[in-house]
Amino acid sequence: MPKNIREVLAWSKTHDGKKIIRFGLSSVITTSVSFLGIIISYGFHLIHGVLGATLFGNLVAVIPGYYLSRSWAWGKKGKSHIRKEVLPYLSISGMGISFSMIGASFVKHLVHTHNWHHLFNTFLIAGVNLLSFGVFWVLKILLFNKIFHTNKLRDIEDHLSDEEKAVSL
Repeated sequence: MPKNIREVLAWSKTHDGKKIIRFGLSSVITTSVSFLGIIISYGFHLIHGVLGATLFGNLVAVIPGYYLSRSWAWGKKGKSHIRKEVLPYLSISGMGISFSMIGASFVKHLVHTHNWHHLFNTFLIAGVNLLSFGVFWVLKILLFNKIFHTNKLRDIEDHLSDEEKAVSL
């Protein structure tokens, strides 16, 4: 574990550091897509139900999430492997969506038993969804690292090449 800013900066330039940072940023983007999907669909009354809006927002985020994780965070190119990449990703995403639906069920109860303003309800629904996905983030990074594993030798060569470039500057 890095002990100071220098160690954090040095770690962020390593292969694993870059991968974790990219995965984190792709998660931020995917979560933002989900958040906006819920805000727009529920907030503008396009979807009236809490569960439907939560499901819609999360499903909209699955596709960009897959491509960001696969290509940007893990550096995979070419055709996706259905059994080794797509199905595990969809399974893990489905677990995350299921967990968020549990949170949405709780919020649905709150929304229907309290007379809160629609704007407050909208952000409550999106906020609980955000919290639900935060719980799954660490699990996803560990599992996706296994799913999208890359060629170790190529990774080492790329890492050494990047370090040589950094030293020469």
